[in-house]
Amino acid sequence: MRRILVTGASGFIGRALVEALSQGSDVAEEREAAPSQTPPHDLICLSRQPTELPDVTSVRGDFSVPQELHKLNPYGDIDVLIHLAAVTGGCAEEDGLRVNVAGTHHLLRYLIDRGCRKFVLASSIAVVGMQSVKFRPLQLPMPDEHPCLDQDGYGFSKYLMEEVTRYLSRQNEDLDFINLRLASIAPDDRQLIPRQPGPMPAWAMGTISIMFLSDTVRCLTLAAQAPYKPGVRILNAVGGQACVAVPVPDLMRAWYGRDADTLDFSHYERPGHEKDPVYDIANIRKELGFVPQRPILGA
Repeated sequence: MRRILVTGASGFIGRALVEALSQGSDVAEEREAAPSQTPPHDLICLSRQPTELPDVTSVRGDFSVPQELHKLNPYGDIDVLIHLAAVTGGCAEEDGLRVNVAGTHHLLRYLIDRGCRKFVLASSIAVVGMQSVKFRPLQLPMPDEHPCLDQDGYGFSKYLMEEVTRYLSRQNEDLDFINLRLASIAPDDRQLIPRQPGPMPAWAMGTISIMFLSDTVRCLTLAAQAPYKPGVRILNAVGGQACVAVPVPDLMRAWYGRDADTLDFSHYERPGHEKDPVYDIANIRKELGFVPQRPILGA
């Protein structure tokens, strides 16, 4: 039984993940292997609000405050970290740097010094800079490591968090880091409204790049259970379709006008691919065996 530390466990994603892990979740690994029952884990939950779930250890604390991490000392070795806690989109630049960057560095350093070797971190599709209406993707679908073009602070803080994992990996080549650039996450019962052509909103790519909560939990679980692989992986994690009412090129031309002429839409011009995601998700299937199961646009 492995000991897993989950930060942000009292949040929307964290609570659902902890419930699944504590019960033992059926995770269908699309690696030509049959689904198997995952045994319950020894779970430690660190969050600013108590995690009131049975069969888990709840530690109330702020991961971004180094002294608070010592509250974890009594619980022994941690085998895997799933790091969900963060300040989220729309945060002040200073808060993003203090919590998402410096705070994550403190947390990782603390766990590395205690022998932890596997880390799953929730990054964001916002890394690319799509919060701003000035954002223009360099290519479509956007690759896992599309450069950070953010000018608002939040995406930049998540990019620097990824860079912290690269830095620590250079120091210790035995560490396994998986940075998941997570989509906008929706409850499973939400009825999504496909985006129609019109003026480009802020967070435009986030409005059409959505993943349901149950798929998010599966994705995080697969990452935590993935075979140990030293190095740094950065993987897009979005739904299997763009949440659009028209083919992606039509929406992009409405949003970007003449700027859309710089983009290669050939991927979306193939039959059956007109509404594919705007973030490339080929590598997450290859690396983790993850394929979103809940359709974004219905059956």
